[in-house]
Amino acid sequence: MTLRVHPHTPRVAVPCRCALGEEAAWDARSGTLSWVDVETPTIWRYDPASGATQRYPQDEKLGFALLTEDPGTVLAGFESGVVRLHLESGRRDPLVAPDDHRSGNRLNSGHVGPDGALYFSTMDDAEAEPTGTFHRWHGGRLDAFGGRVAVSNGPVMTADGSRIYTADTAEGVIRVHPIAEDRIGPPQPFAAFEADWGKPDGLTVDAAGYLWVCHYGGSRITRFDPEGQIERVLPVPTALVTKCAFGGPDLTTLFITTALRGRDPADDPLAGHLLTVETDIRGLPAAIYQDARTL
Repeated sequence: MTLRVHPHTPRVAVPCRCALGEEAAWDARSGTLSWVDVETPTIWRYDPASGATQRYPQDEKLGFALLTEDPGTVLAGFESGVVRLHLESGRRDPLVAPDDHRSGNRLNSGHVGPDGALYFSTMDDAEAEPTGTFHRWHGGRLDAFGGRVAVSNGPVMTADGSRIYTADTAEGVIRVHPIAEDRIGPPQPFAAFEADWGKPDGLTVDAAGYLWVCHYGGSRITRFDPEGQIERVLPVPTALVTKCAFGGPDLTTLFITTALRGRDPADDPLAGHLLTVETDIRGLPAAIYQDARTL
């Protein structure tokens, strides 16, 4: 079968040269994109209309920076736990840390679901031992699900709240978890990466319920239909593709984070930059986290 290939090539939006760019999120209130550099701990913010960028360096590895009701405050997943981070002052208000958080683990991906819950993952920072897992925090309760993994990505939820996708990156497997009556069901196989695809990294769900998967080491993004069949591939002109998010006025612009991480810029000149490409597909608006006392 001939794969459908996206007709446009991503271009550089911000030449940020992130060591490990991750977790892009579009803020429709300000028309800006935020993302993080995990290994040179920094929160980035970009305004496509003006081309302006802002950087907020941090003193600890962080996996995500999600939107809150205050545009100047993000929900940040640091190595030590989740906090409300006030960007200008740097003040941190701790919210939650996994009870089983082990030495050597860190928080990785994060997502606010349509149910208002925070979904996030933990992983072994050395990317070797299966000491990470997936979590749901809602109404002051923290639940783990999905079993143990060495390198986690996701979780992300569909707009109707019927399923959650997770990636076991080290094993090259994407799983789907059904949700019924507010209960997360056991993981079921969704897609398995072939040997020359790289590894499944960041996940994004679009408005049609299709899943976009970034290929770390595979120079591409794949769009899967809800049955796990490939709808299209989007070639990306750099090797380490880490996360994508829809943005722009109509949510059809795809922003893509990448990683420098061991790449030679002479051989891979776009490594670590924020990329962008236009699509004919509409994404979902990023959910805004509300204060835990209101959940």
